[in-house]
Amino acid sequence: MCFCKRSLQLFIIFFCALLISSQAHAKPKYLFKIATIAPDGSIWTKRFRDFAEEVGEKSKGEVRFKVYPGGIMGDDRAVYRKMRIGQLHGGGFTMTGIGSVVGDFRVMGLPFLFRSYEEVDYVIQGLTPSLSKSFSKKGLELIAMTEVGFVYSMSNSPVSTLSALKKRKVWSPEGDPISVAYLQTLGVAPLPLGVPDVLTSLQTGMIETVFNSMYGSIVLQWFTKANYITDIPFGYAYGALLLDRKKFVKLPDSYQSMIKETAMKHFSQLISDTRKSNNDSRKVLQDNGVTMVTPDPEDLQIMHNMSKKTAKQMQGTAFSQEIYQETTRLLDEFRKQDK
Repeated sequence: MCFCKRSLQLFIIFFCALLISSQAHAKPKYLFKIATIAPDGSIWTKRFRDFAEEVGEKSKGEVRFKVYPGGIMGDDRAVYRKMRIGQLHGGGFTMTGIGSVVGDFRVMGLPFLFRSYEEVDYVIQGLTPSLSKSFSKKGLELIAMTEVGFVYSMSNSPVSTLSALKKRKVWSPEGDPISVAYLQTLGVAPLPLGVPDVLTSLQTGMIETVFNSMYGSIVLQWFTKANYITDIPFGYAYGALLLDRKKFVKLPDSYQSMIKETAMKHFSQLISDTRKSNNDSRKVLQDNGVTMVTPDPEDLQIMHNMSKKTAKQMQGTAFSQEIYQETTRLLDEFRKQDK
């Protein structure tokens, strides 16, 4: 009798384990294939995998994400093209990459626009509803904002003055009209390249000056060839997790809400992680022979003024006049409150 009872218990345990295992490996009802240029193992891909895992658990395996990191599906523009034909269903995009689709998303990339992350957070909160609508019109669902952080000018020799910058072979992100226009306003002729081509171009001497966050320069190994950092934030770099809207709206409403709530949790933490990583990376870079260079104050003021000139030039072309006015209104509003 005891033997039978024991056998029954073992059978139940085995059956439950088998059931759980089969559910875990069952084909999901809704599969989203996502690609990004973020390197595998970086804080960006780690946090995305945490998000994807929680979504899978909450949906009991019905919603799954398969991520293709490190640019193996191509750059942002290639990822978007593959979304258009259904080969991919979403991407972790940079501002530069997706700005050609939704121009207004570029506006926060203006050089010297922000003075602090508090300003960044306030403006993003204010602009998100408008940006979500703009993405929606292009068949994209804005799931979360992502962040690279404040970026700095990095070169293979010290650059403390505007005249020194003009002598360098300067990179600009391919497909970013704002950085091109701004650098040209400064008297610099930039060389546009995709992010995957930057390290090789630094190694060959095709370019000598680049722009990245502290953490980004380590992850992408740019600091090994650009080991002088001009110690003032040049601009703010960011991105977005976007899904194909047609596929997203086919999800039950409860799953749509759950995905966005889970994304808010994980990607808010990602922004905190990114800022901490950038802060910690300063010492790591200095410990590895990187030199911080103090910029000339007078030239710095000229560069600030040229940013305003570029903003006027770009309205109606790179981004709308309306989004720029709303951005500056939010900035002014925050700065008045902050006094």
